[in-house]
Amino acid sequence: MAVNLTDADAYIGTNVIVTEDWEEADEAKKLRILNVAATTLTRRFPSATIPDVAVYDFAAVLATAFNDTNKYAQQGISSYSVSGVATFGFANTGAKDLADMIPKSTVALINEVNEVKVSLSRAKWTVL
Repeated sequence: MAVNLTDADAYIGTNVIVTEDWEEADEAKKLRILNVAATTLTRRFPSATIPDVAVYDFAAVLATAFNDTNKYAQQGISSYSVSGVATFGFANTGAKDLADMIPKSTVALINEVNEVKVSLSRAKWTVL
């Protein structure tokens, strides 16, 4: 895995529908997003080979999840307003585990290069 900003910009610009949050991020933030995306995918799927395009795909999701507005929802704020400008409300407040944000499209990209298929499902505890 050798992710870089040039390739990330090209992939997201070509393959992602909503690109504004990625494009508006400065270079340092983009690098942080790429690092977090790569680390999260590697930890969630430790036995899989993670292709660069999967990191870029997930990075676009993280750029939106942690944009200037949505980061408040991640911090648990249910709503806020900017005096005379706008009011923002969030349906589901509270931070989510980063691995819970991995989209099916990213998993599909990982599965394209691995013999053993990975999935988003996790084992859960149940009480009988």
